[in-house]
Amino acid sequence: MVTQQYNEDSIKSLDWKEHIRLRPGMYIGKMGNGSSPDDGIYILLKEVIDNSIDEYVMGNGKTIEVNVKNNKISVRDYGRGIPLGKVIDCVSKINTGAKYDSKVFKKSVGLNGVGTKAANALSSFFKIQSIREGKSKLVEFERGAIINDEPIIENSSRRGTKVSFIPDQELFGKYRFIDEYVEKMMWNYCYLNPGLTILFNGNKYYSENGLLDLLEKRTDSEILYPIIHLKSEDIEVAITHCKNQYSEQYYSFVNGQHTVQGGTHQGAFRQSLVKTIREYYGKNYDASDIRQAINAAISIKVIEPVFESQTKTKLGSTEMDPGGVTILTFIQDFLKRNLDNFLHKNLDIAEIIERKIKTAEHERKAMAGVKKLARERAKKASLHNKKLRDCRIHYNDLNKEERSNSTLFITEGDSASGSITKTRDIRTQAVFSLRGKPLNSFELTKKIVYENEEFNLLQAALNIEEGIDNLRYNKVVIATDADVDGMHIRMLLLTFFLQFFPEIVKEGHIYILETPLYRVRSKKETIYCYSEDERKNAISKLGKTAEVTRFKGLGEISPNEFKNFIGKDMRLEPVILSSQDKISDVLQYYMGKNTKERQDFIINNLRVEQDLIEEMF
Repeated sequence: MVTQQYNEDSIKSLDWKEHIRLRPGMYIGKMGNGSSPDDGIYILLKEVIDNSIDEYVMGNGKTIEVNVKNNKISVRDYGRGIPLGKVIDCVSKINTGAKYDSKVFKKSVGLNGVGTKAANALSSFFKIQSIREGKSKLVEFERGAIINDEPIIENSSRRGTKVSFIPDQELFGKYRFIDEYVEKMMWNYCYLNPGLTILFNGNKYYSENGLLDLLEKRTDSEILYPIIHLKSEDIEVAITHCKNQYSEQYYSFVNGQHTVQGGTHQGAFRQSLVKTIREYYGKNYDASDIRQAINAAISIKVIEPVFESQTKTKLGSTEMDPGGVTILTFIQDFLKRNLDNFLHKNLDIAEIIERKIKTAEHERKAMAGVKKLARERAKKASLHNKKLRDCRIHYNDLNKEERSNSTLFITEGDSASGSITKTRDIRTQAVFSLRGKPLNSFELTKKIVYENEEFNLLQAALNIEEGIDNLRYNKVVIATDADVDGMHIRMLLLTFFLQFFPEIVKEGHIYILETPLYRVRSKKETIYCYSEDERKNAISKLGKTAEVTRFKGLGEISPNEFKNFIGKDMRLEPVILSSQDKISDVLQYYMGKNTKERQDFIINNLRVEQDLIEEMF
């Protein structure tokens, strides 16, 4: 038996950059290739911009310039600039920064002095220049190591800080920035900092009315009454209810950080809203009826906030400041005072809200029997059929580093679902098998979700009946064939999600699985190709004698091969709603009566059809 020696040589010390590169998940969450909005490359961008935002909050610099081109990022602000003698320390020494001085950065976005150090260590190239008091200092790094340390020189440019970097492909693999994700980030910064101008790739982003503008831009359905906008020193909220919407939709922020997973402040807001409404009307309305179809945004400022991860997506703090008033009490007092006053002054809006609550109450009671029967069917089905091949561990039970891997594949047909089932990671990947084409749910009421077996079982599998707070999988992947029928099924599923659970799309949980169209192989090598260009390149590399196989459907791909396409190199295309898109307009265009336009869309977006046309000519 070989025993492992444990002595002084077993103890190793890593310097700051080595530790970040060895354990990047501790600093930026998951790595990812850019297909998800919480992938590491976006966290690096955010960490650098956060420093510029903190400057703006302190009254220094009203414009931030951001450029992302060919995976190179540059951020330029017009704040005070880093003190020139501390430029290197601020981007290469952990626990170094100005944010520890609470008098300077009392309620800043970040407090641990890690952000720019992580960007530096995880980038193949990183350059920083500080300009202040007529002088400047420029330093360049490669994977955290200094490669160019220029002396302080005279510089008459406007003061501020310039940062440029390229996330390291050795760590992140083949990645890409998706403009829509970056654009959403820029808008959030502007909504939370009215008066700030951000120039992203030359386009101007600006908000004058804060969360009021956010809710106006992000609300898809027709609103029932003008948005209620309330502000105080450390809190801002915007509230409205919508027509033809069943779910609750919240946008929550802490110290300028978008807490996409909510947290104590969002929970406190939901609870406080119900309490305030009940007290105003003097009736014990059910909480679900009060909040049905609500769209709301809340932003609070907390001293020394505690988040549940380094990426700050969920607030864990219960107090506004250490030893101070609780967040729940703070929000309750604010809504009791301000929302109650607003409703007393705007009786017409108060009447609309009460009508909406009573309508929701009537619908809930009418649906009670249908829901009970649907739950019983779903429970019985989950025991006796094979529609859902579940995984062993779900999103909320995984550790923070593994949560991004929690996946449900929605497939068509037994052969495709069988191949995925045999090769998946049974620990974190589940499979839901469709039986034929789903129902077109466009303009149907939510009653159909419970009456239609396919929808009812899918809803139960995802655990989204009461919203996506308890969503069982981080990624919901639509895995259909790349043909006309497959594209139609995709659209029917997206219609279902957008019609009844739009937040699951808005929060970036829906993806399309990309699978290869061709396999090109020689005796020595096999290359899987996802497009006609890739096929041609593969033949050029392997020679004209290479065997070319065309996959016409997922069922033709053997289980042994499928493991190549749903593992760590899985290609996913995120389903993203443009900031200009309204869900009602999207559904009307693709699922309404404009059959010709829908047919053109399907054909024009089919890789298989395009390739066949090319081959014919």
